[in-house]
Amino acid sequence: MFDVDWMDLLCRAVLRERTAELVAEACAWTVGLSDRPHHLRRRGRLVETGGTMGDRAATGQMLSGEEDGRLDLGDALPGSFADALNAVGPDGVVYADRFDHEVIEPFVLATCVLAAERARATRPALWSELLDDLGEDGSDLPALVAAGEWEVPLRIEAEHLALAALGGVPLLQVEAEGLPLALVRRAEALTREAAAPAPRAPRREALPAEDTAASGAVFLARAALAEAGPAGPVAPADADRLLALLLGEGIEPEEVPAVLPHLPLAPGTAETVLGLLAAGGSPGR
Repeated sequence: MFDVDWMDLLCRAVLRERTAELVAEACAWTVGLSDRPHHLRRRGRLVETGGTMGDRAATGQMLSGEEDGRLDLGDALPGSFADALNAVGPDGVVYADRFDHEVIEPFVLATCVLAAERARATRPALWSELLDDLGEDGSDLPALVAAGEWEVPLRIEAEHLALAALGGVPLLQVEAEGLPLALVRRAEALTREAAAPAPRAPRREALPAEDTAASGAVFLARAALAEAGPAGPVAPADADRLLALLLGEGIEPEEVPAVLPHLPLAPGTAETVLGLLAAGGSPGR
């Protein structure tokens, strides 16, 4: 390995500066975790316990089991963020592995790229030497980061920072803290989807640009459908049930038309829901 310790130190310094951002991203990642079915591995078999992660967390029960999980998370408090990370999902993978892949890895890569940008701007002589040592021209910073091998040790430090801040905090509290940012992230994703080229055989039109403000409502609607909605695409016969579900989540009637194109609906269901709205058929309101 080349003598690039100064760059390693710079990456660590930038990571420490971004600790608050890391904690916020970790909180946002947990949103929806409490609604997922709880699983345990018993005698090698993965079984559903009958409740949700949130049910157990709220009553102080352990989320993780003895047959799965990481040793470094084995002393987690029942119902805590660390305990949730150590729990196993329906696919047999512990949530800590998902957290590493979905939060830690991209965050650390972005941190290293920021450090590289700072080095390029503030340490031109060292930057030039670094490029020569690594055989890079500096045009592709993620490739340079990979060549420098700064990510792996930084991932460990990032995980430690996240656990130091959140490890002992109850899962439900972490989720509540993360909801605003989770809605922002979902809005960003919907904006990207709307801006992307239309697929070859689109099933529905993309959300119009002026409707992206409804992305929070879309997030709530999808979560409500996943938890209590009909299985599969919602048929026209269930339109009244769907409308009641949306309104029950606090989605305003004027937001419903912008939300419907983003839900799994059978042909004719959206029109039926809009007809109910027009007729004043807002069940439960």
